[in-house]
Amino acid sequence: MIHYEYPLSERIRTLLRLEALFERFDASAASPDAYAHHAALLTLFELAEVAARADLKSDLLQELDRQKAVLVALRGNPHVQSGTLEQVLAAIDSAHQGLYQLPGKVGQHLREDDWLMAIKQRAAIPGGMCEFDLPAYHYWLHQPAERRTEQLRTWLSPFASIRSAGNIVLGLLRDSGQPEMQHTANGSYQRMLESRNPLLIRVTLTDDLVCVPEISANKYMLNIRFVYAGGGQMRTCTDQPIDFDLTFCTL
Repeated sequence: MIHYEYPLSERIRTLLRLEALFERFDASAASPDAYAHHAALLTLFELAEVAARADLKSDLLQELDRQKAVLVALRGNPHVQSGTLEQVLAAIDSAHQGLYQLPGKVGQHLREDDWLMAIKQRAAIPGGMCEFDLPAYHYWLHQPAERRTEQLRTWLSPFASIRSAGNIVLGLLRDSGQPEMQHTANGSYQRMLESRNPLLIRVTLTDDLVCVPEISANKYMLNIRFVYAGGGQMRTCTDQPIDFDLTFCTL
C-alpha cells in the first residue's frame, strides 16, 4: 500500500516537509559512500531552512500542551490502555522540555559555521561544488566514512527536539482518522467536507495500481483526480475502476 497525504494547513505542511527531510538525511547518512554524505549535507541545509520558520517552535509547544491536556483527561478511562497513555504523555513531556530548552533560532549552529556556509553558498550554483571551488570540502569527502558520519550526526543533533515534537504531532494526527473505502469509475472523486475540518487527508492505494492521486481541497470541498504515473502527458485514469482508502485526520 502507498499512502498519499495532503495537508490543509501550513503548520502540518511544514511538519511533513521536515519529516521527509529527516528520513532522507537518515538514508543518506547511513551509507558509507562519499556522494551519499554529500546528499546528507545538502539535506541538512534544507532542514535548517524549513525549521527556521519563526513560529514553528511556539506552534509545536502549544500543540504539545493542547494534546497533553486532552490525554490527561483520559486517565482512568476503562477504554484506554493506561500503559500506552503514560508512554505517550512521557514522550510529550520529553519533547516539550527539549523544545523549551532549545536556545535561539533552530539551525543557528549551522549558520555560525563559516565552512558550512561557504559550502551552502556554492551549492546554490549548478556544478559549483567541484574540488577546485571547495578544496576543503573535497578533503572532507576523502576522510574515513566513520568520521564523516559522526560529524553529520553532530550537526543534526540540535534538531532532535524539533524532530521528536513533530513526530508526536504527526503520529497523533494520523491515528485520529479511520480509513473509509471509496470507489471511482471515471478517475475523479468529489466530496463535500461539511463540518469535518480535517488538517490532513490521506489517500491509500495498492502499489500495483499505476495511478496516483492529485488532491485539492479547502474547508468545503475535496477533489481527487487519479492520473497515470510516469513520464509524458498527464492523463486521467478513466479506463479502470479505482478502489482506495480515504482518511480524514484532525487534532
